[in-house]
Amino acid sequence: MVKLLSASRQRLRRWLRWLWSQEGTPGQRARGVAAGVFCGCYPFFGLQTIFSIGIASLVRGNHLLAAAGTLISNPLTYVPLYWFNYQLGSWLLGTKTNAAVFNDLNRSNLWQQGWSFTQRLLLGSTVVGAVLALMLGVAAYVIFQRQKTQQP
Repeated sequence: MVKLLSASRQRLRRWLRWLWSQEGTPGQRARGVAAGVFCGCYPFFGLQTIFSIGIASLVRGNHLLAAAGTLISNPLTYVPLYWFNYQLGSWLLGTKTNAAVFNDLNRSNLWQQGWSFTQRLLLGSTVVGAVLALMLGVAAYVIFQRQKTQQP
């Protein structure tokens, strides 16, 4: 069992090294990471990768790193990430949250309530995505730049 875990860990490390050493300048690679992280903050399951590659193309970033950056949202982080995005969007819009929204739920204004929920979630996702993309993009740039200077 221990051998199996060790082999899996080594495989994961090799895969991460391969991913991290993708082609392009440090700027292109960092823009790819940032594009992926930005799109990974949105609740567009199944489309995050496509959107991230599209944005990476627009900003001339690495497509593979953009696709990998979307992994910021995964089955372990979906609920806390989207809950936080919704809460932030509600706070920014200055509207009621949590139980108050669900207590007012009724059929007569279901479409309006759906749009209200969507607005809050997308606004929060945009802000969180922009902040995380900026932070992680800069961090990736610094790492890629250091990696470049260490290579012969």
